[in-house]
Amino acid sequence: MTAPAPARDQARTARRSLLVWLAACAVGGGLALLAAGRVWVTLGTAGGPAGAGAGSLTGNDLVAWLTPAALAALAAVLAVLATRGVARRATSVVVALLGAAVAAGAWDGTRGATIASAAAQHMTTAVTSSGHISLESRAWVWPVLTAAGGLVLAGAGVVAAILSVRWPGMSSRYERGAGHEGTAGATRVKDADRAMWDAIDEGEDPTA
Repeated sequence: MTAPAPARDQARTARRSLLVWLAACAVGGGLALLAAGRVWVTLGTAGGPAGAGAGSLTGNDLVAWLTPAALAALAAVLAVLATRGVARRATSVVVALLGAAVAAGAWDGTRGATIASAAAQHMTTAVTSSGHISLESRAWVWPVLTAAGGLVLAGAGVVAAILSVRWPGMSSRYERGAGHEGTAGATRVKDADRAMWDAIDEGEDPTA
């Protein structure tokens, strides 16, 4: 029995919005992961020639939990597909919070105090002992892209918390298939029982 046209249209719209949401999450998470691994800051030593003893710091050097937060957000995206009801909404909130954490981490990675602390931890002893570490250049595009990816994930989490109740789950198809098989099996059993009783009524041996 086919579903009514309005129901089919609603199901098609729900699947389309889910695919768009997944694409947005993939773009946001991928952007954050890519940008966090790029060089955000180039360092040198004060008083020395340009480039002498220079070092570089990536977003992950500056904020160690950027990549873990982005990966956790993508894992939570998959969990949204595997859950339903309250669990799905709670997981959507987790996606939003992790996305916000990525965006906040991108901002924190541009602060002078964060750069100084990371430089002290990651620069070699030869560089740190030769003088004060100076900031030579910043690549603003990478923290901006990391923040953008985090904001996309945060927004996607909010959208999922509102709309995910309409989306299909990963197990919907299997549950429908199991339901159809169970119904067919029950029908076959009923038909066999009816045939047996009909044979008995007619004086035949149903086991022969």
